[in-house]
Amino acid sequence: MAAELQQSPAVRFAWTCDEQRAHNCLLMNLRGKATALVVTAVFCGLAFAQEPAAVAFKTSMVEPASASNVAFPEAPQQHRFWDKENRALFSTVAAFSAADFAVTRANLANGGRELNPVTRLFSGSTAGLAANFAGETVGVVGLSYFFHRTGHHKLERITPLTNIATSAFAVAYGLSHR
Repeated sequence: MAAELQQSPAVRFAWTCDEQRAHNCLLMNLRGKATALVVTAVFCGLAFAQEPAAVAFKTSMVEPASASNVAFPEAPQQHRFWDKENRALFSTVAAFSAADFAVTRANLANGGRELNPVTRLFSGSTAGLAANFAGETVGVVGLSYFFHRTGHHKLERITPLTNIATSAFAVAYGLSHR
């Protein structure tokens, strides 16, 4: 009976590991809840940092505005999607995509590997790689057109600029790691 009560060191170690694992799970669960609580408190504090609506808005101080005193700013002129700036941006996107294709293909032919996990799916053949870069260019133009149609003209211009920057970086990186 006494032998059964005594546990071998391996059994005691396994027991303490299980206890330790349970303790770690509890601590991780508490850390997650504490983090969520802190984030919620910060955002709630920011939400309530403003004055209450009843204090900030006094009806005695409100006067109705007459229509003759209000001057509305003129709406900005809509530009055509294929204007000079967009044509230049999309031509640059296409040029950098072609350069990225050429550098990537040369590096892969010399034993390099594709670092972009999405492009890596298409890097098995030259046709797949060309389809990837052509699709990237078409995607940039399509997303820019979507932003144009929805009135987000700054995003319309930022989209090709972002692609140009990332493609320029990819070309420079590919050329420096030949």
